[in-house]
Amino acid sequence: MLNYLRNLFRGFSAIFYKETVHMRRDSMAMMLALVVPIVEMVILGAAIDTNIRQVNTVVYDQSGVMDVAQEGSSASRDLINHFINSDTFKVYKYVHSDRELNEELVAGRAHVGIKIPLDFDRKLLRGETAQVMVIVDGSDSSTAGTAVNVAGAIGLDQSLQLVLARGINLGQPIEIRPKVMFNPDSRSPNFFLPGLIAVLMLMITVMLTAFSVVREKERGTLEQLMVTPVRPLGLMLGKIMPYFFMGLGEMMILLGFMRVVFRVPVHGSVLLLVALTSIYLFVNLAIGMLISVRAGTQAEAMQSSFSIMLPSIFLSGYIFPRETMPAVFHAMSNFVPATYMINIFRGIILRGAGFQELWLDGLILAVMGIGVLLLAARKFERMVV
Repeated sequence: MLNYLRNLFRGFSAIFYKETVHMRRDSMAMMLALVVPIVEMVILGAAIDTNIRQVNTVVYDQSGVMDVAQEGSSASRDLINHFINSDTFKVYKYVHSDRELNEELVAGRAHVGIKIPLDFDRKLLRGETAQVMVIVDGSDSSTAGTAVNVAGAIGLDQSLQLVLARGINLGQPIEIRPKVMFNPDSRSPNFFLPGLIAVLMLMITVMLTAFSVVREKERGTLEQLMVTPVRPLGLMLGKIMPYFFMGLGEMMILLGFMRVVFRVPVHGSVLLLVALTSIYLFVNLAIGMLISVRAGTQAEAMQSSFSIMLPSIFLSGYIFPRETMPAVFHAMSNFVPATYMINIFRGIILRGAGFQELWLDGLILAVMGIGVLLLAARKFERMVV
């Protein structure tokens, strides 16, 4: 029996030693297998907070004279302070017209708008019910639900304080009237699918181009490219352009599927969406090319791709609002291309945003794409020298 087991496992110790030595020498694989998961756990564990806090809020207070030192009447200021002290809302701007209020919401800079009417203070003095409109961006369903609930609780609490302070029953002095914009029915597909398209395009385009150069290395055909008169930048562009057109076709298919099957309306310009998506595709393809140039094997390229995609999904605001992230991770999310594309998709599809609201996102993506592609070309040039 002992001899049978010895024959069955013959060579185990030698192969085990060989693979251990090989694994120890492959420092990149060791780092990807051990270090990257720990780093991602730290990032995601510290960055993700399911509690909705510090939602960007804009205020239009008509109840008093608006100036820099003092916004609105004393009663309206007291109400706004209750919103601020709740830690759910972060008032970052006071506006002076309905147009400005609407622009902040459409551009995505604000997720909540508070509109206090002109007769707010006068109605409270008369003992009448004063209504306050809370406009919520419904394109983010989790934020919208929390904002509506907390705003209602603040209105009840403020009403109770007024009743107790005056010693008479006024009914409900302050009535919060919520208005959900862009996704009034709070449909989950309206919230998830526009962001999902950006995530799917990220995964597919990065994965495809991540294998383009490293595949040439493994097949031994890279030397043939090196002796040709093609320049590194021309090589990079030549390799990514087929995937670029394939990505555009994929985006149109996903967009049509979203519209027809899930009945998600597109409120903005499809042409603008295609133009900005083209820039986003260029960025992802350039990132994939940089991975391919740096990787030694296809397995390494795949691991590097996943190490980029997971933080991109969680830090981009696709699932969890960026406002709830600690400052350091919020800053890191500014370097994630999906952050800007998700804002573009949700802005055009749900909020009907135009070029005026989204040009900065497109410009940042263009700068990222050019920078990453030049870096990949530089890396390839050093590799072939």
